[in-house]
Amino acid sequence: MRDFLGSVSVLTPEQSRLAFRVAEAIFNDRDSASVDPTPFTMQIPTYRLIACLVFALSTSLMTAEKAAAQEAKKPESLTERISYSYGLMISRQLKERGIEVDLSQFTQAFKTVMDGGQPVMSEDEVAAAFGENQKVLDAKNATGDDKANLEAGQAFLKTNGAKEGVKTTASGLQYQVITAGDGAKPKATDEVTVHYHGTLIDGTVFDSSVDRGEPATFPLNRVIPGWTEGVQLMPKGAKFKFFIPYDLAYGERGTGADIKPYSALVFEVELLDIAAGE
Repeated sequence: MRDFLGSVSVLTPEQSRLAFRVAEAIFNDRDSASVDPTPFTMQIPTYRLIACLVFALSTSLMTAEKAAAQEAKKPESLTERISYSYGLMISRQLKERGIEVDLSQFTQAFKTVMDGGQPVMSEDEVAAAFGENQKVLDAKNATGDDKANLEAGQAFLKTNGAKEGVKTTASGLQYQVITAGDGAKPKATDEVTVHYHGTLIDGTVFDSSVDRGEPATFPLNRVIPGWTEGVQLMPKGAKFKFFIPYDLAYGERGTGADIKPYSALVFEVELLDIAAGE
């Protein structure tokens, strides 16, 4: 590319103007003989002539493309206007969030849905892609104490995940079986009764039914994602220890005074009872 540009840059202004006139004639499908290139070709080597003509022709093409874009038809019918409006809205949202988009994949998915076709990604794969991309955005956007908290949680889970007896699910949830249990396992829609003890990764206790001396009962699909996923792995009577990444806990916002943004959490949970949900 450097040699190519160098070949173009050695031309005089007069030679350059002539080259562009020849290229324009070719591009517009006119008889290039109407432009006399003799003064041009006699003064420079052939490879420089070719280089300049290619450069001039490509510039003409780009100019034509730019003109075509500027002359794009303004939407008139309601269908055209609402389509353009949705395009603007979605693209602005993606750009504002800093999300990189592959337009070919975007349009393929869009067309598949509008045509009633079968997507090539499952709902689980879509959810996983959103989750993975959110982690990338969080890592990029977190600053100060939030960034330090995020990195501390990541380091803790990396070390913890390598320990004997600790298992890691596809979502990143880690768990350790303390007591196996032999009863039924709950579904996400069930109501469970549990004893739990919750701490930060440094051991700070932020909530504990054990300390209160009273178990808690709640629908399993009304708690943080790490709990919803993890407790479904437990048979009745089991006791597990969960190590929950921030994105399966309270995310980039945190909650209360103790759980800061991007906090990884640790819970010991004993499943006491299961009641079928509505």
